[in-house]
Amino acid sequence: MRAIIVDDERLARNELKRLLENFPSIEVVGEAANTEEASQLIEELQPDVAFLDIQMPGKTGFEWLEEWDGFLPEIIFTTAFDEYALKAFEVNALDYVLKPIELARLSESIQKLESRFQRPASTEKSVTANHVLGGNDQIFVKDGEKCWFVRLDRVRLCESMGNYVRLFFDDQKPLVLKSLNSLEERLDPKLFFRCNRKHIVNLNFIEKIEPWFSGGLQVTLKGDKAEKIEISRRQSIRFKELLSL
Repeated sequence: MRAIIVDDERLARNELKRLLENFPSIEVVGEAANTEEASQLIEELQPDVAFLDIQMPGKTGFEWLEEWDGFLPEIIFTTAFDEYALKAFEVNALDYVLKPIELARLSESIQKLESRFQRPASTEKSVTANHVLGGNDQIFVKDGEKCWFVRLDRVRLCESMGNYVRLFFDDQKPLVLKSLNSLEERLDPKLFFRCNRKHIVNLNFIEKIEPWFSGGLQVTLKGDKAEKIEISRRQSIRFKELLSL
């Protein structure tokens, strides 16, 4: 798994790199001293995980996350302050590790990370897991005591809820234990579009498109609920390129 370290303190970056040498599954491919450098690294390298400090010159880690609308790796916060832990999980961080970082605590984070990227061992299972799902495919969904077997073309919206994704179809809104990034990899990009960090929409359910703030777009979905979803400025460019003649 490819990692970057974002921390304004060089000694802190060096110490974390030294600790990560204990984990053969992790390769540190870049370092950044602030969030502006982090943005460039992520666009260029598209790492699997970013070890992100919170208090840095310029934008804090939280401020950057709130504004960033590009490719987003898994986030593990590394900070000397414990008061931000709740907010970290509200922005879907994978973990929150306090400095000075202990090897045993870091090992717990790496285990969480590895569980996100585990792949089936056999070739047959791997092919099945990586198969792109189209509108005619049916998926099994279980939420608590309720179960559904639903065609994907009925799913109008997918919304990230921390470590879960809420699926919207008909009048149902079950939660499934899956990240939005991993779900996006399985869905047919000709049918499903990633609007922002939290939402994927079924293109066939879009009823109206309007200009929105900062060069973005807002789409209204068909149905009684008429959900309104913002397409970020960056994704709006992709949206126009994808659907224009």
